[in-house]
Formats: sequence, C-alpha cells, structure tokens
Amino acid sequence: MTSVAALVPYLGGALAVGGVAVAATRRRELIQRWCVWAVGVPLVTAAFWLGPPGIVVLAAVVAVVAVAEYGGLLRLGLPDRVVLGAAVAGLIVAAWLAPGEILRVAGIGALAIAAVPLFCGDAEHGLRRMGAGLLGLVWLGVLAGLVSLGALGLVLFVAVSVADIVAFAAGPRIGGPRLSPLSPAKRWSGTLAGAVAGLGVLALLSSFTWQAAVAVAIGGPLGDLLESMVKRGAGAKDAGRWLAGTGGLLDRIDSLLLALAVVLVLG
Repeated sequence: MTSVAALVPYLGGALAVGGVAVAATRRRELIQRWCVWAVGVPLVTAAFWLGPPGIVVLAAVVAVVAVAEYGGLLRLGLPDRVVLGAAVAGLIVAAWLAPGEILRVAGIGALAIAAVPLFCGDAEHGLRRMGAGLLGLVWLGVLAGLVSLGALGLVLFVAVSVADIVAFAAGPRIGGPRLSPLSPAKRWSGTLAGAVAGLGVLALLSSFTWQAAVAVAIGGPLGDLLESMVKRGAGAKDAGRWLAGTGGLLDRIDSLLLALAVVLVLG
C-alpha cells in the first residue's frame, strides 16, 4: 500500500494538471473549486504525514465543522450540536488512545445524545432530535476510521474525489437515465465513469483491494445520495456556503464518509 510520502508527487501533479485544465475552461465555479483544493489538499496531506496525532486533529476539526453544518440542516439546537460534536470527537480520540474501548465510547455518546431532549422535556420534537443526533453519530462517527486506516484513508479521499469530479463532468455529456430522484443532476453514466476513474486511482496508488473497490465504486455514490436526502429533507441546496464554489464541508466529504464506513465494515 502506498505511503503518505509516496502520494505527495501524485497529489502535486494532479493539482497542477487540474489547474491547467480548469484555467482552460475559464469557468468561474471550477476555478473557485480548484482554489479550495489547492489550499485543502496540502493541509490534509500534511496532517496524514504527521501520523495519528495529525490525523486525529484533522478528523476532529472536520467533525466539529460537519456537525455544525449537519445541525443547521436538521435545525438542531445548540445543546444537541455540542453533545453530538463531543460524541464524535470522543470516538476519534478513542480510536487513537483506546481503540479497544471504542464501542463503549460510542454507547456513552449515544446515551448522551438521547438524554438531551429527555432532560429538556421536549415532547413535541424530542423524537426527531434524538433520531437526528443518533444518525449524526453513526454517519459522522466513521471519521474515527481515518485514525486506524492511516494512508489508506488519504487514498480513499483522493479516489472518491476523483470519482466525484469525473461523474460531475461526464454525466451531463454522456447522458442517459438519472441515478436517483434524490439527485436529478446525476446520471448512471457519470456514476459509472466516476467509478472507473476512482478504481484507476486505487490501482495507480497500489491500494486496489476488493474492499477499497467496493467502497469507492458503491459507497462513494451512496454517500452522495445520503447527503442529498438529508438536504432535500431540510429544503437546502448546500450544507453550507463558506467554501467558495463548493458549498460546505459536508458537501465535500459526503462520499468519503460512506466509503470509510464500507471499508471499516468489510475490512
């Protein structure tokens, strides 16, 4: 499996080639997206380079931001968001310091999330708050898997990102049936083209296993649809607006989240 150090030339080359291609299109949205990648990719790579401490810090920061966006989509109050954020962060730290206790930590987090609406006496919205919190713990808690996966987590991030970009570009051009009513802009043709590109990345980076292949080809697109379902239920187009041209952080990691879950379950 490729090490983090061996990934650096590939990532740098991909950013350079992508920058030239994006500049040639002269599309403002794509240029903005490339600028975000140009800043984010080096930061993510540096965190993985530092090993578990860096990955824990990165995953915890991502988790806090994702919880804030998720809580905003589902209209969770501040107490719900704080407890959910603490529960997810606790899973990430446990994956580093006490991996044998991670199920116990998950159970404690689930009980804490369920307790918030109970102590508030919220009979009207308590069940919705509880369900949303527990879904958030399961969905965002898989970020803890980055700690144990190490460089493979970075490879998955690269593979699903490439798959997303190819699917976004190829789908409208190839045409064909839509993938799901949850995301009318996405088509089966684009998803299949993206899967091929993602699998090619795994092979190029010497990380092709059947588990990783299933994660990228199936888990990635399902993760995107899961977030689309959450956003449609909330009546929102994006999870946030602070990332230029890309919405929110949750919009960028939705495919990675379910890909991580698939690898952790199958691995």
